[in-house]
Amino acid sequence: MSQATDRADAGTPPLGHLLREWRRRRRLTQLDLATAAGVSTRHLSFVETGRSQPSREMVLHLAGHLGLPLRERNRLLLAAGYAPVYDETELDSPRLSAVRNAVRHVLRGHEPYPALVVDRYWNLVDATDGLALLTAGVAPELLEPPVNALRVALHPGGLVRRVLNAAQWREHLLARLRQQVDLSADARLEALLREVRGYRVPDGVTVAGSRPGDPAVPMVLRHEGRVLAFVSTVTMFGTPLDVTVSELVVEAFYPADDATAAALAR
Repeated sequence: MSQATDRADAGTPPLGHLLREWRRRRRLTQLDLATAAGVSTRHLSFVETGRSQPSREMVLHLAGHLGLPLRERNRLLLAAGYAPVYDETELDSPRLSAVRNAVRHVLRGHEPYPALVVDRYWNLVDATDGLALLTAGVAPELLEPPVNALRVALHPGGLVRRVLNAAQWREHLLARLRQQVDLSADARLEALLREVRGYRVPDGVTVAGSRPGDPAVPMVLRHEGRVLAFVSTVTMFGTPLDVTVSELVVEAFYPADDATAAALAR
């Protein structure tokens, strides 16, 4: 028996079970998925019930049409008795030097504005010096490694104390995390969602919505007697073939108005 099959037997649910669960999570019928993937519903039904053993190529084909993250595609392959095809490399490995250099290039180009890089679980990987503007006044225990960006943002001892539109900005972050949970079905992310959703908005925080004309949900922040407003963009690698690379996210904050740009320039 192959090593991959041994690993599948050691605790990974059967392939058919995983496919069925993912199909239901995506709210697809067997006909929906079979039509999209160009296979017969009979064949898909046989795969889900274990009556048919799909090829490695078919497993990846179905995973692609289900929009699964690379980590979950590997899991399907293991469940089918195949070795994973996507590596999961430590970020400090020499193999990922080009990735690290690309990330640092993005961060250097974004100074003096805040920007940060997080992994799958929102743990801080790297940041610009400008991130200090957002972490000012955050409770020291939240800045102990590993630093979790969501806890820093939403914990009552964190950044949220200085965010004027705290309720709206909080809901924006929770919506992003909920979407990530839906896409990945990751139990650790589900636990993080439960945790941060349970944080209360600190007393005394002004709850305001977006301002007229705002193109996106801003983060409106008190800082050293000024009110600063930011919009953010999220960047990911476009064609990852490594699990670690596919899960890196760069979030960059830009001034949302001229007053904020001028304040940061000073």
